[in-house]
Amino acid sequence: MTELLTNVGYGSWVLDALLVVPLVGALAVLSRPAHQAKQVALIAAVVEFLISVPLWWAFEIGTATMQFQHAYPWIPGWGIYYVVGVDGISLFMVLLTTFTMPLAVLGSWNYIKDKLRPYYALLLLLTTGMLGVFVALDLFMFYVFWEIMLIPMYFIIGVWGGPRRLYAAIKFFIYTFVGSLLMLVAILAMYYMVGQTTGVYSFAYQHILENIGAVGPWGFWLFGAFALAFAIKVPMFPFHTWLPDAHVEAPTAGSVILAGILLKMGTYGFLRFALPFFPTIALHPTVVTIVVGLAIVGIVYGALVAMVQPDFKKLVAYSSVSHLGFVMLGIWALTIQSVEGAIIIMINHGISTGALFFLAGMLSERRHTREIAAFGGIAKVVPAFACVLTIVSLSSIGLPGTNGFIGEFLVLVGSFGPYPWATAIAATGVIFAAAYLLWALQRIIYNKFDKPENENLPDLSGRELLVLAPLLACILWIGLYPKPFLDRIEASAEELITTVQEQEVSLAAAHGSEEQVP
Repeated sequence: MTELLTNVGYGSWVLDALLVVPLVGALAVLSRPAHQAKQVALIAAVVEFLISVPLWWAFEIGTATMQFQHAYPWIPGWGIYYVVGVDGISLFMVLLTTFTMPLAVLGSWNYIKDKLRPYYALLLLLTTGMLGVFVALDLFMFYVFWEIMLIPMYFIIGVWGGPRRLYAAIKFFIYTFVGSLLMLVAILAMYYMVGQTTGVYSFAYQHILENIGAVGPWGFWLFGAFALAFAIKVPMFPFHTWLPDAHVEAPTAGSVILAGILLKMGTYGFLRFALPFFPTIALHPTVVTIVVGLAIVGIVYGALVAMVQPDFKKLVAYSSVSHLGFVMLGIWALTIQSVEGAIIIMINHGISTGALFFLAGMLSERRHTREIAAFGGIAKVVPAFACVLTIVSLSSIGLPGTNGFIGEFLVLVGSFGPYPWATAIAATGVIFAAAYLLWALQRIIYNKFDKPENENLPDLSGRELLVLAPLLACILWIGLYPKPFLDRIEASAEELITTVQEQEVSLAAAHGSEEQVP
């Protein structure tokens, strides 16, 4: 840790700025008149994005180690330091967050009518919490940001959400908080066990990773605590029941952030913590069977339930359960193709599903309903909207040439060797996705135009096009030329696989894998 205190090289200030700017922006929002709140929030979010953009070019391709890494003392007497850094996995989670937040602010422009200052201040506070989760390299710091993120989202759903907002907010909070408490117990247990073995009590990620063998037979229970916290956040089947309620009741920006960023914290947690810390547990045949089985159930179940939803927003919510099932399958297959594909799906899901939630919100603003049956044939009155919805739906299905294809293709190719039957079943999820999205598309913008109340629907405004255009650009960029993304992910994905395999061999030799799983 001492050497990191002075290792503040080029670009390391960027991560500090990314955590501080939203907090300053939130204070500025609260200190300005209410009618200026959204303008101030938009400026802060855009500045945040512009600060993050140089990370794309400054990031050293082919390097698996953490970059822009540095540390400062926080509570050194307890082994707690402010340590931040990014690799090819967390880099894209950071960029996805800073990319999404200005769009979320702009997407709320006409939707939020009251309590403007607290709403936009909470959005900015949420930004700091989410970014902190992705850059933290100290487990205590990681947990603090994990919990900070929970509070603003609870209020965003509970205050500005739909008719059942309190139920949805409380359910979201309880589910996530229970998992978080178990993870906190696991973090503290690891801190004391490693400290007793090494004589160094520290929450530093690297220190605990290098000495994780000290947890011995407790590894099974510690893995279970981490896995439950992350599974709830993903959410994996059967821990997904909070998600449809939260998505449906949240305001549009809340749904976009939930789908685009918050769900990725669960899959990121598996990649960063659960697998590297507890490889002998995570790759034990019993655990593999459970995780892969639940991933497959999530893929098929989420798609089938989405197919019968009358509410377009709830259809998109259940599609997230299916998409994230592909991510979990790719992570546990642990091949270079599957891990790269899982990370690409994490990025793509944030883009495509975020766009679908924006479009669902735009429909709701026009007709004050999200019922699919309330529309039909509206392509003749809102052609721009119909065009964008078609492109985004095709990207979510995974049409070649769009961003959705490359991630699902890599996961299926990379997973077929380890789990051929599971992969074959997962492939049906692509077919079901086409079924529920194309059918919804047909009923919303095609079919017969027979509802007079839709005759005067306004097409996309300039502000709405400004929200959707960057998302469409990313859909086509990743779909047509994914190489820049894969180049930045590859070294970190290979390092993850190597670390997990080496840890598994080392821990199995030291303790015996059979001792760790009852």
